[in-house]
Amino acid sequence: MIRHIVFFSAKDEAHIDRIIEGLSLLATIPHARRLEVARNRKTDQLGNDIDIVVYGEFDNEAELAAYKAHDLYQESIKRVRPLRELRFAADYDVSIDALSPPRQDDPGAVGAKRPPPG
Repeated sequence: MIRHIVFFSAKDEAHIDRIIEGLSLLATIPHARRLEVARNRKTDQLGNDIDIVVYGEFDNEAELAAYKAHDLYQESIKRVRPLRELRFAADYDVSIDALSPPRQDDPGAVGAKRPPPG
């Protein structure tokens, strides 16, 4: 499975609802297993520059490619691009290993036990 996450900021806060409307077209594209468009709650203590989040799950690379090639994807871009400031996207594979707890002997794993400094 592939997770597709995109973060947007608006050029003007007044445009956030219009951006969400434009991105909501994406939810009607049939290739996603799951697709959500949501306003950022902005509760992080270190930074709240992101206004909108798109979260999608796709069975494989072909489904993600078909989603991005769909006419409604292009229409969404046409509506949103003039209103947004930033766009950051990330796609990553989810495997059984990614869902497993980190190995305690892997010092680079998030959550792994590390020896005390010094």
